[in-house]
Amino acid sequence: MKKRKSLRLSASERDAMRRAGAFNAELLDFVRPHVKAGVTTEQIDQLVVEYTRDHGHIAACLNYGTYPNAFPKSCCTSVNEVICHGIPGDYVLKDGDIVNVDVTTIVDGWHGDQSETFLIGDVSDEARAVTQCAFDCLYLGIEAIQPGGRVSDIGDAIVSEAESRHFSVVREFVGHGLGMKFHQEPSIPHYPNRQSRLDIIHPGICFTIEPMINVGTRHTVLDSRDGWTVRTRDGKLSAQFEHTILMTEDGPEILTLTKDGPQRGHKF
Repeated sequence: MKKRKSLRLSASERDAMRRAGAFNAELLDFVRPHVKAGVTTEQIDQLVVEYTRDHGHIAACLNYGTYPNAFPKSCCTSVNEVICHGIPGDYVLKDGDIVNVDVTTIVDGWHGDQSETFLIGDVSDEARAVTQCAFDCLYLGIEAIQPGGRVSDIGDAIVSEAESRHFSVVREFVGHGLGMKFHQEPSIPHYPNRQSRLDIIHPGICFTIEPMINVGTRHTVLDSRDGWTVRTRDGKLSAQFEHTILMTEDGPEILTLTKDGPQRGHKF
């Protein structure tokens, strides 16, 4: 293991990332009132397509990856036991579901990336609890970091909180550096490991924090049919929240804050 270099953004590049994050948050607020019972996940995707296109930007998820297994839609919709990378389709959201909507936009070459888990109608206590835990873990991860701090501070905070509530933290999928590339250094695991204890978060580094919290086992299963959809191995619920973070000289700045979505300290 060794310390890895990550891209530090200039003042103008930081502003470009702020613009990308702001539009991405605006997009999620546009979609928000439509994420409800009776709506298909395909309809959510179409809203993302139209709003992004009408504002002259690009949906980063569409055709992401390598042919012939490029991602076929413009956002991810992960319902109930789906942890991440759920492909929008004909599934109709129903009362009691939870669904994570993950949107990423390219604005003038720069990426904004975030996700939220939505409660559909009257959900179970378990669904509400795991959603609350994922949301709280996101903000605990943000609050744990400072300029010159270690990436592992994020994982330490998240694992401690999730396990105290008897939930588990997914390890196979992590946060990531963000800029003109969708995925770049540094890797941001939501649990501490040897590499994250070496990696330093310097001012100018931009990245995502996106903890995936499971009711049961942390282990995952990839759908062999589509090569994208990731589910909990035991079929139990999973929830996730994500923000794009810019580390500044004064501390972490959240670039993807929505106007209408849950804010720090929100109770579901």
